[in-house]
Formats: sequence, C-alpha cells, structure tokens
Amino acid sequence: MHILVVNDDGPPSPHSSPYVHSLVRELQGAGHVVSVCLPHTQRSWIGKAHMIGQTVKPLYYRPPQPPLPAAGLTPVPDASGSSNKKNSGHDDDGDDDDDDDDGGSHGTTHTRPSTRPGTEEWILVDGTPASCVQIGLYHFFQDRGPVDLVVSGPNYGRNTTAVFALSSGTLGGALEAAVCRRRAIALSYAFFTRNHDPVIIAAASRQSLRVIEALAAQWPADSSADLYSVNIPLLEGLEQGKVLYTAMLQNYWGPGSCFTEVDGSVNGGNDEEERIREGEGLDEEHEKDETAVRDGCHSHKHFKWSPRFTDVYRSVDEAPPGNDGWAVKEGHTSVTPLKANFWHPSTHLHGRELQLTPPNGDSSASTSALVPSSQAAEAAAQSNQAIAGAVATLPHRGTTASTPPPQLYALVDYGDDYVQPLILSELSALLARTKTSWQLLSPPSPSHASPSLNTLLPHPDTDPVVQIGQYEALDFAFAAAHPATARLNSFVIRKALIRKHFLSATVDAWVAKHPASVLRTHVKRAEPFEVDYAEFLDDALVEAFDLRASLGKNAARQQQATGRSSSIVSDGTEGESVAEQQQGEGVVTDGTGTGTGTGTGTGQVDDGPVEWWILKPSMSDRGQGIRLFSTMDELQGIFDAWEEEAGLSDSEGEDDEDGAAATTTTHDDDHDDDTSERDYITTSHLRHFVAQPYIDPPLLLPELGRRKFHVRVYVLVVGCMRVYVYRDMLALFAAKPYQSPNDDGIVSDGIDLDAHLTNTCLQDETAVDTVHRFWDLPLPAGGRPSTTSTTTITTTENDVSLNNIFAQICATTGDVFEAAAREMVVHFQPQEHAFEVFGLDFLVDAAGAAWLLEVNAFPDFRQTGGGLSGVVAGFWRGVLRRAVLPLVVVTDGTNEGGDDDDDNDGMVLVRDVDLGRRWGGGGGGGGGGGGGSA
Repeated sequence: MHILVVNDDGPPSPHSSPYVHSLVRELQGAGHVVSVCLPHTQRSWIGKAHMIGQTVKPLYYRPPQPPLPAAGLTPVPDASGSSNKKNSGHDDDGDDDDDDDDGGSHGTTHTRPSTRPGTEEWILVDGTPASCVQIGLYHFFQDRGPVDLVVSGPNYGRNTTAVFALSSGTLGGALEAAVCRRRAIALSYAFFTRNHDPVIIAAASRQSLRVIEALAAQWPADSSADLYSVNIPLLEGLEQGKVLYTAMLQNYWGPGSCFTEVDGSVNGGNDEEERIREGEGLDEEHEKDETAVRDGCHSHKHFKWSPRFTDVYRSVDEAPPGNDGWAVKEGHTSVTPLKANFWHPSTHLHGRELQLTPPNGDSSASTSALVPSSQAAEAAAQSNQAIAGAVATLPHRGTTASTPPPQLYALVDYGDDYVQPLILSELSALLARTKTSWQLLSPPSPSHASPSLNTLLPHPDTDPVVQIGQYEALDFAFAAAHPATARLNSFVIRKALIRKHFLSATVDAWVAKHPASVLRTHVKRAEPFEVDYAEFLDDALVEAFDLRASLGKNAARQQQATGRSSSIVSDGTEGESVAEQQQGEGVVTDGTGTGTGTGTGTGQVDDGPVEWWILKPSMSDRGQGIRLFSTMDELQGIFDAWEEEAGLSDSEGEDDEDGAAATTTTHDDDHDDDTSERDYITTSHLRHFVAQPYIDPPLLLPELGRRKFHVRVYVLVVGCMRVYVYRDMLALFAAKPYQSPNDDGIVSDGIDLDAHLTNTCLQDETAVDTVHRFWDLPLPAGGRPSTTSTTTITTTENDVSLNNIFAQICATTGDVFEAAAREMVVHFQPQEHAFEVFGLDFLVDAAGAAWLLEVNAFPDFRQTGGGLSGVVAGFWRGVLRRAVLPLVVVTDGTNEGGDDDDDNDGMVLVRDVDLGRRWGGGGGGGGGGGGGSA
C-alpha cells in the first residue's frame, strides 16, 4: 500500500513526538510505500483546523538511517556534547549537498529539497495536521502513485473518550483524509510512564502494523465507516492483549476552567506540552484571583492551558465496560469505527475482537481472513469476557475506584457469534444514552450449563436483571418468581405459532369466529396430518378431504392428458381407478387450490392446470423437508425416500441407537457434518405434517432476475401483550429464476427446488444477490401507512406496492398473534416478565397479496448477511428499548424505555391487548423455536 503518514506532534522529538519514526520504519519494513508530511512543530489539541490567511511553507526533514535507532527515542545532545548542524538538526546554508545528513541522531531539517535520488525525505509544513493531509495528498509524492491509506499518528498520548477526541489533532488529520474520500486511521499510544522503553515502542509499532493491515483488508465496502480511531496501550505484553472494537465513551469536563491564570508571559511550548502529557498537577485546584475585577476594571493576566485529566479518568472508571477508555485501561487495543460526522457507525462490531495475524510474524496467515468457524464460539466467548470487564492479565494504570451497584444486570449468551455482538453493542449504547449503569454477568462454565440467576446476582430478590440466551438456558423459574425485576427473551409456551399444524388450527379457530379477519385471505388453509411410517400414509389422509380430492383430480388430468389408464388412488382404496373415485365426488375450487368437496359427480375432469401442493414437516425449520407434489404417487414417493435415506425401513431403525436419522443443522457453521448435504428430516420430525396449496404464480421482479422471494419480517412481542413489526424488512430470493411446476416440460421428479425454495441457508456459495432490503425492491411505494401504529392502516386489493404489502403484513401479524393468545391459551402464553422475537415469512403472489407462510422463534438472523447486519442491529435496538429499558426507566406505558432520542425507531405497534394474565410461571414446556416442544 501507499500510506501517507501525518501527525499533530511534529517531527521526531523525545519531548513531543517520540513514536512516528519507529512506526514509519515498521511500515517500510513490511513492504509498504510510506510518504510523510508533518507539522513543523507541535500542533496538539488543534482538531481539524486550517490556518486561513497564511501562506504555508515547507521544510524538508531527512530521518537518520539504520543502523542508527529511530529518531525521537533518545535524548537530543546538548550544546556541550555537540554543536554542529548534524546534531542540531537544521541546515541553514540552503545548499543541496546533504552534508552527510544521516549522521544526525534525530535527523536533519533543510530549507530546500534534496537533489540526490533515493534520499528519504519527509515534508514539514507550518500548518495543521489537516493541512498536512491536503498537502501530502495533492502537492507532494505524486510520483509514488495514489495514496491508499492515511495514518494520522502515532499520537503522543491516548485519544480515548469524547473529551480527548473532539480536540485531537490526530483525529483531525484522519477526519480531513476521510472527507477527502481516503481511508484513514487515527493512531494513538496511551503511555503510563515517562520512560519510552524502546522494546515497548517496538512492540507498539508491530501491533500498529498488524492493526493497520487488518483494518485495510477488512475495510467495509458499504461505507459504514469512514475512519477508525485506534488506541494502543504502551504496556509490557501489549501484543498479547485483545484488539477490541469499541464505542467512544461520551464524557464531559467537570466544573471549572481548563486554564490556569499565570503572571507574565508563558514560554516554552514544548515544555508545557510535555508537562500536560505527563499529567502533572492532576489534582491541582485553581485558586480564584480575588483581584480579577477591581472597581469594575479588568486586571491584566495570562492563561495557561492546563486540562484536568482526572475528569477523563473518573468518567472511564464510572462508565460501564465496553468503551474505548475502558479497553485501554484494561490493557487492550481499542478500535473505534467512526463516520466523518461524529456519529457512531458499525455498532454491531462493538465488543467483538479484531482478528490479527499472530505476533510472531507468521506470514502464512492472512490478515483479511475471517475467524474460522471452529473458532467462532471461542472468539465470541472471549468478546463476552472482554465486555464483562474481566480482570486483565496486563498491568494498567492505578486501581478502579469503588462505584455504586449497577442499575441493571444482564446475562447475554445468545450462542451465535453473528447476533451476540450486535445485542451487546446496542445494549451498551442504549444504557449509556439513558445514563443507566449496568454490569454484564459471565455465563457459568461449561458454557452449555444452564445458569442460575439466583447464584449470579448479588441480591436476587431486588436486582433488576435481563437474560438473553437460547431457550434451554433461560431461568424460567427465577423469572416467574421475580416478575417485577426479571426479563427473559422467550415465553415458556408458544407452540400455537411455531409449529405448523398448531398454527393451522389457530388460524382455523380464529377465522371461524371472526370471518372478516385478514387471516382468511392471507393464510392458506392447511391440511394437517400425522404419519409415523410411510406405509401408513393412506390412513393418515383419510380426513384430508380437500387434499385427497385435489390429488385425485390431478391424477385424472394426467390420465386424460396421456390417454393411459391409471390405478393411482387418493384414499388408499386398492385397485380402484381415479375415474371411479371421482364418481359422486366432484370438486369445485376457488382458484386458491382449496377444494369444497361438492358437485354432481359426473366423472368429468376439467382440463385446467394441475393443482400443486407444498409439504412441510410441522416441527422442522431452515427449509428442511419441504417438497412439492401433485399426486398421491408423488407424495408416497417422498415419504418412501425419507425412510430409505434415514434408515428407518426394515430393521435398520431398530439396530441404530439414534434411529439412523439425519439431524437438522442449527448453525450455518456446521458444514462439516455429513447431513449438511442431505435434505431429509429428523426422526422426531417424521410425524406431524401440513400440506397447503402452492402459491403459483408468485410476484416476480424482472429487475432481479424473475426469482421467487419471500419477505422476512422481524416481530417483537412484549408482555401480555404488545406486538411490534420492525419496518426494515428483508426480501430473501431463490437461487435460480422461477419456473412454474405447470410449465411445459416440467415433471414432478424434475422440479428444481432451487428455483422454488427461498430459504438462504439451503443455498450454496454459488448463490449471489439473494438478500435485499424490502424497501429497496423495484416496486412503487404506494400510499404510506403509519410508521408507529396500524390503527390507520388499510389494505387494498390488487395494489402491488411496497406500502400496501407492508400494511397487509402488519394486519396479518396482529391478527395471528391475537388469535393464538385468545383461541389457543394452552399453547401460547405471553407473560409479563418475558418478551420474544419472532421471524415471520410472507410470500407475495402476482396480485400483490401477502400470504403468511410460517412463524419462527429464535429466527436465523445470520441469513441477513454481513452487508445488511445493520437491519438486525436496528431491530435489537428497538427490542431492548421497548422490552428491557422499562425495567430501569420509569415510563408512562406508551413509550417503553423512556428514550426521547427517537420514537420513530421502526418498531410499528400492530396489536396492543390486555390479556389479563398476571401469573408468574406460565406453565411447563421445553424446547426451542422451530422444532422444540414449546
């Protein structure tokens, strides 16, 4: 890379700029082209300033060459030691002969550039760090090619927390580069002693190189970050510390001035700067000048910049862990992503560890490589420990003063390294914004053990606590006993929604009592059935009248089309032809594939298209076991194939302790398992099924390759109960262009499911462009519904617009959750001490109607992908604000969380009902979402 280095400390000097030459040498040693443009003198605390009305003039600095040590790390010889120009570091004769320039221990400065080719020469300008960026980018070094990265620093001292960062010339230089559309890193070294140990400085330079290369290789392509602020602690063993993405701590000066009144003039700027850096006079009280105003006249006085660093250090000690100041205090390297507008971007990274190459210089490892899947869980656990403020093994400045008990305890162990850092980051930011102190609890070891909140909390009966984790690890008993102070991220029982055959019963019961409900026209009626073994499939379908009639009709169509006789049966009657079965059992359809079982029974079969059905195992998730069929033979073949693949036929199932069945993968990482390439279902799933009319044709978008897609909607349910739809939805596309199963040349055993299944976890690495923001789809916007409530939302038939689809989704979501809560009280029990997030999937047909496909507990957020992780982060921001913050912030019940920052956070209230349930436990149950027993 071509790297431009600037700083605010000026050329190498043991008093004000001891680190820059060491870093430049490290970058050069790694093969990078390094250009340097620095202020000619100290310019700290100047921010991103430019000096107007001044002609900026350059000087030319030539650093010492090896084997001399890096400039700035050794004292400058005094006059008694040497007085020649080599050591004075300045060439006043203006010639170009270089005069043996490499003899100076701190380099030499010249008024004219060198004429000797190959001379290493830096530019010094009488301007600011921001000016150095402009001049370095556009007026020097053009012969070296475009600048790939600007590094501002290393600063002589930390630039953690807002108080330092807002005044920092180091960050000012990086910000100037960012607004010039250059990638930029502000680098600062946090020292704890005056002794600039060359060994520690060399380690910091190596660490800087690794961080710079890693950030450059992993720079976000979506412009979510313009620059990074990196702070490295100068401590022994610093390379063994973690490199953590952090937020910048928002802090403020305490009462009083940062200037001290002095008599006479203040000279010796470098001496003053060094004194300030070393933190002398931190506890100094500024005496009030009683003669400041005398008889209404001002007294003459001078002022000396004397910032009170105790304010900064105290704010770090009092703040929750996870910020940049905390990371450096604990001996870790802090990496804070920033936009060039002082906003915090990439909050989903906060708390995660930046993966670097090993410090031993192993070049075989790539700095841009992601964490291997086998290490993902360990990396996530390490991040949790870091955020929790685990005791660091490295030395750090002083001891932390005692603080009052936190206002909230949190146990966050989601078990997914994609979601975990997003939750931690949003929780930290939300509590910091509301000035809520909190403590992150560490899960017990081993990690799979179920934690007991009774043992983790100092005062279990009174401590407010939120637990966010996998279903099996949640302490339901504790929450039931402490409904006023505990919150869990799951209800105990919700099978009425997440099991497909229960969902079918829920919808049927609600529509029977509320025929005007949107569920009647936005949920396909399902035919649930149970089957233990494939040979009993006929018996299982005895009461599936509509399904049997449709399959028989399809078989008759095929017979009529081919002119062949058929003995396919739809109800298990041996030897009876389809034509004979059709006698007395005519079928009338409503166009959606749902038969009525009425008619005159003439035995005539219309020549309309085949009515296709979709088969879904009720308890499977992640798209497993989904099949298309149109005849009984095809359905029978599906079950026969499953039994054969799973080894359940004959004696194989009896001999195999595990039933020889495939297991569904629960994480995207599990590609090493043999079953990841096989698409059958587990033994426990081979019982409950639903069959629904297949929605054909779906809405297809020519601009996106005419591929089928479904809309993934994230939903929050709080207490008993308020239901929210998150407006920022996703569109998940199939891997291949859609082709109707009724198209010519398509036969049942030749259907390419890659064109019909939109679940991205089933797609291989060749599938591209499969996840989009719903609101970015090439469809008309339509009339805009309310963004905070659906009380005014109305749907319109045959209106294929984004807002009309969204209105249908909101109305359907509200009805389906109320239906489950009121009609299936045994199987869906919202509780006041819990909340839960769900993933609902909708398919939009060609007429613009949104059909609910399924409801998933513990949705697979990973399907969102890295590029749209901000959608997941924003959703969890709303979840925590509305479900967790009310534990510690008093509200009026309408604006959960009491956060005035933004009521319109994308969480749309679609149902608000009082179910009157105020019990503690809520019954038994078990199992997780999408296939657990709850």
